[in-house]
Amino acid sequence: MKKLTRNECAQFLLTHDHYTILSHRRPDGDTIGSSAALCLGLRQLGKTAHVLYNAEVSSRFQWLHEGLTKEAVEEGDIIVSVDVASPGMLPKSFQHLLGKIQLRIDHHASATSFTDAELVDGGSASCAELVWDVLSIMGVHADKALGEAVYVGVSTDTGCFRYANTNAHTFAVAAECARSGARIYELNQELFETNTLGRLRMQAWIVDHMQLLRGGEMAICAIPKAVEDSIGVTEDDMDNISSFPRTVAGVCMAATLRETTDGDVKMSVRAVPGYDATKVTVPFGGGGHKGAAGASIKKPMAEAIKLVEQVMLAL
Repeated sequence: MKKLTRNECAQFLLTHDHYTILSHRRPDGDTIGSSAALCLGLRQLGKTAHVLYNAEVSSRFQWLHEGLTKEAVEEGDIIVSVDVASPGMLPKSFQHLLGKIQLRIDHHASATSFTDAELVDGGSASCAELVWDVLSIMGVHADKALGEAVYVGVSTDTGCFRYANTNAHTFAVAAECARSGARIYELNQELFETNTLGRLRMQAWIVDHMQLLRGGEMAICAIPKAVEDSIGVTEDDMDNISSFPRTVAGVCMAATLRETTDGDVKMSVRAVPGYDATKVTVPFGGGGHKGAAGASIKKPMAEAIKLVEQVMLAL
């Protein structure tokens, strides 16, 4: 596996053609925005590029991939993954592509290499920033569509520029998005200031049921699938719900556990500066950043809760 600089990654993308771009499972705004931006930028340069259709993309973000997707990888395609920290983050329908992915662009410092080459910068607040840096080197100019794709990635992975990962470069990229004509106000309203009744009901349930550890310094919120079904929440309602327990006064690190349809438990950990979320996820084969990390636990919920509690209390 070869580690690339931004310039080397740009040269790789300029040298080749016919790209298929992969996003991760349970896709968030960063993987969707990054894949859309990379696809649009490559097309601007006359390249053939598509995003591989990901059935898990929610209605909240589907507009970003409109007109960009295809159903299958074709012979001769250069396969690129964006914002995918480990093989396990790929959707099940993409798993057969492992061993065929030539390039990974990612910003997770705690990650597992699985491609021929990779551009990884753990200091980048979002993968979308990395994608924009590379496209800029390649001579791509942001139009409204590309600017909005990058902005969705940057803003969602920084909590609308509130998280500790936000830096001067983050704001510089956001400024480029604004100059491109991106609908900054409208996107902020839609992504950060609009709540469904389902999401508000789920937040109320979390307040009543989360478990506080170490005098309220840490929290575990375990959400059974039956609860999600009874409240009637959608994946859009649950987007970034793991950040909510961390907003409780005094909570510095919070782990949110959700039962998945395939029987696993998906864990998302959020932490304030001075705490390291990856210390909770790495023991379960996961990874991420100090402020935000995740893992899948192949155990029943009750057992998963005990295991996570043991890890958190041992920190």
